Amino acid sequence: MALWAKSQTLTDDALRHMQSLYGHHFPIEVRHILAEWIEEQKWYDLDEEMSCAEDMARQILNEMIQLINQRSNGLSGDMFVYKLKLQEQALHLQEVYSNNPLELIRVVKKCLNTEKTLVEQCEQGGSLVLNGITAQAEKERQIAAKFDFLHKCTQETDSDLRNSQHEQETFILKYQDSAKVKAQLDQFEMEIQGTANAQKVEHYNQMKKRKEAMDKELGNLAQKILRLRLTLADKHNETFHHLSALQTQITDQELIDWKRQQQLAGNGASFDANLDLLQKWCEGLAEIISKNRQQIKKVELLRAQLPIEVPPPHIDLLPTLNTTITGLLSSLVTSTFIIEKQPPQVLKKESRFSATVRLLVGGQLNVHMNPPQVKATLISESQAKSLLKNDKNLKAEMSGDILNNQGTMEYQQPTGTLSVNFRNMQLKRVKRGDRRGNECVMEEKFSVLFQSNFSVGGGELVFQVWTLSLPVVVTVHGNQECNALATVLWDNQFAESGRVPFTVPESVTWPQLADMLNYKFMSATGRPLTPDNLNYLASKLFQGQPNQSFTSCVASWTTFYKDTLPGRTFTFWEWFYAILKLTREHLKGPWCDGLIIGFISKNDTEAKLSQQCGGTFLLRYSDSMLGGITIGWVTDASGSRQVWNLAPFSSKDFVIRSLADRIQDLPQLVYLHPTMAPKADTFGKYWTKSQEDNPKVVDGYIGTELVTRLPGMETNTSSAQQMTYENPQTPIHNPASPSGGFVNSPGYATSEMGPDNPNDMDLESIGNLTDYNMPDDIITGEALNQLIQNVGGGFNFDQPTLDDPNSQ
Repeated sequence: MALWAKSQTLTDDALRHMQSLYGHHFPIEVRHILAEWIEEQKWYDLDEEMSCAEDMARQILNEMIQLINQRSNGLSGDMFVYKLKLQEQALHLQEVYSNNPLELIRVVKKCLNTEKTLVEQCEQGGSLVLNGITAQAEKERQIAAKFDFLHKCTQETDSDLRNSQHEQETFILKYQDSAKVKAQLDQFEMEIQGTANAQKVEHYNQMKKRKEAMDKELGNLAQKILRLRLTLADKHNETFHHLSALQTQITDQELIDWKRQQQLAGNGASFDANLDLLQKWCEGLAEIISKNRQQIKKVELLRAQLPIEVPPPHIDLLPTLNTTITGLLSSLVTSTFIIEKQPPQVLKKESRFSATVRLLVGGQLNVHMNPPQVKATLISESQAKSLLKNDKNLKAEMSGDILNNQGTMEYQQPTGTLSVNFRNMQLKRVKRGDRRGNECVMEEKFSVLFQSNFSVGGGELVFQVWTLSLPVVVTVHGNQECNALATVLWDNQFAESGRVPFTVPESVTWPQLADMLNYKFMSATGRPLTPDNLNYLASKLFQGQPNQSFTSCVASWTTFYKDTLPGRTFTFWEWFYAILKLTREHLKGPWCDGLIIGFISKNDTEAKLSQQCGGTFLLRYSDSMLGGITIGWVTDASGSRQVWNLAPFSSKDFVIRSLADRIQDLPQLVYLHPTMAPKADTFGKYWTKSQEDNPKVVDGYIGTELVTRLPGMETNTSSAQQMTYENPQTPIHNPASPSGGFVNSPGYATSEMGPDNPNDMDLESIGNLTDYNMPDDIITGEALNQLIQNVGGGFNFDQPTLDDPNSQ
């Protein structure tokens, strides 16, 4: 059943959450009418770092709009209104995403990921995710209720302010009347001086009483205005208290949590990068702050027009209120200047990279009316520390030169976003600092500093904002990526909130480290590590037994990254990274299908296979070779079971012929452990179609086909069963041997590739696996050379040592 069909069966909170994914940014009607086409697109193959990514995204956008119009044109009758709505949505999508088609890709990916998660969890009875959805919905409801409360408070203070203004205007009018009466009274007093006119004296006394009444009324009115001002100040103070609490929740909790999830996403954790809800909240805060700030400015103006001193024991809150509301606005602006898309954390010199910076309150504050410039610079860890200490001079310093490092923020009217997308930055020079102790160059961390200046309120307030990217490690060569990635992963996983840049703990518990390894492996290969896989990794790291508990064990950075494994020339991380890279590039399909056990020792392999029937095999990652995978299988020889292991295959081998095709080539491999399914049922879908019946002819030439075989063995199961430990028939070549000799090792067998022509060998792809260390004793292969005539690309060697007269 298609994903959309399953999504329509969701109920209650899951259904409401699914519906909330869609809106003007991606209408649910479009999801419905283009469901099949949407699910057929290879959204996850579109890497935003690719140079052609934007063109591919624009092609998808144009095709989507074309399909919407085609489907809508086919509607008639009762569907007329629906037809008009679809056509309107097509125009809206064109307007929203024409300048930024990659945003459409991100939106659709998010919707599909969330749909898939909801469907999977509901099918499994996943109450955990549903509880999480319910908790998120409840949190959004509570925040919405707080906004409603603040809006009501703001409306109430606005009403009180208008009332206070009205009373003040009344006071001023009455005061002017009182002033006129006083002037008349003063003039009349001068006229009656020295006279005994009783009528004038009576009139004077009446005017005097009227003036006293007016003064009394003015005094009462002044007291009323003062009470209104004090009450208004108290209400503003209470509003600001609730406003500050809500802003702390949004910027210091929700936004910081988003940034933390963004950091963990660098290790492969799932991440909802959508900022629409956070922007809605931040813009809501900006709106309320702006309204209250305008009210405070109006109060100041009214007080300037009619100064009334606040008598003790009352406290004049106005100066504090002004400072508070301005501080809230400043904090909101600086907190919402964020990096929406981080630059790559393993940053290779001279390579193009991109980043996106966004101001969540830019539209609400009309910052786009005078679009600000944003500048990116590379700074060191020590410079980042000084910057956090308010050393403003540091903003002019840098630790490298970045090309195309300035851009202007652009406002997207349909979405209300103000952002700048740096698409073609390039690091040209890096200035490395002094390293601590035995710290290597790939442990040195930098950060990209983004900074800008802009004003709001017609230049009334000027803000200098800046934000730091996640730590980056600068490389100059591809072979540094492994160690650089280790530094980045450790920092992403174990960085603590509010840390001093870029300190991380030296040691962590095994469960913490296991989470990091699992995140990365799952994101790279498509399937998580099993508890057995993780236990095996722990036994490898701590030199224990796979069946013991490692929960209380502590792994240090040195053990993980620097110390070589016993008897090997590589570290635990180098071994794990090589396996991850091999699986991602060549074994992703079989790994995701659960066909590769992978993380299992040679002894456990032999123990499991020795209990199975002949022809049973499994795949495990090599312990002795970086980025190698071997096949272990059991044979029935003379009535006894014996377990053999093929020499490990590497990436270079799979460039020549895939793992699935090699398994197809070997008749000795019949049933896959532990399901015991025939190999055709498990690996068949990955087999390359043979050209044997219909050979491909190009320019009159028929191409050859490489086939894997075991030298010295017949191509049927019965001859394979003749191998014994006492009489091994299959030598194995050791690529690490400086002499290029062969290993005659019980339990190991080598594979050959045909056709048998030594001139067809890829000399550039062999002899480079210097970290290959066979666990068994190495002996001369002279006595066995006669069994091998021409060794092809099935394994690597340094130089030909065969006693073949044709060998040059």
